[in-house]
Amino acid sequence: MLLFNTLLLNLLFQASRMVGITEISAIVAAAGVLVGVVYYILDMRNQTKLRQTDMVMRLYSAWQSKELSDATLKVWNLEFKDYNDFVKKYGPFSSETEVYSAFRMVCNFFESVGILLCEKLVGVEMVARLFCLPTITTWEKVQLIVEGARRALGSQRGPLFFEDFEYLYNEMKKREQQLASKTA
Repeated sequence: MLLFNTLLLNLLFQASRMVGITEISAIVAAAGVLVGVVYYILDMRNQTKLRQTDMVMRLYSAWQSKELSDATLKVWNLEFKDYNDFVKKYGPFSSETEVYSAFRMVCNFFESVGILLCEKLVGVEMVARLFCLPTITTWEKVQLIVEGARRALGSQRGPLFFEDFEYLYNEMKKREQQLASKTA
């Protein structure tokens, strides 16, 4: 360390003979600004990662709530052949039954996660580690209902119905396939 400091001082002394003190102070100031900018960029990356982690953990906390857990089990245990069979057994789509309340709660949760993922406000890796299996299980259970509701809603609003939930499902399937190809 002493050798380095001596060499640095010697270099600065030699440089000061060729270049004036004003130029050296300008170089040192510029180097200071550069170090400050690099520090700021690294700090912003860290803050972004912390915010994303916090958001995903809040989602996970909501996912673990009794209310959402009960609703999820209710949806996973529904029995139907297709959209029409679902409507016949559980009533019109806009009804205020326990089944539809559970359906909306669960699908809206995954829709929210899908929106955050689509907008890149959360990372796909962390979302996949926490929600991959529940997303795939739930979408594959409700897909026929969502597709039937899309048809019932018509061409204007139908395609938008839980589109971000479907996006989330597709991203989780990609992740699942990537993991399967790595282990094969």
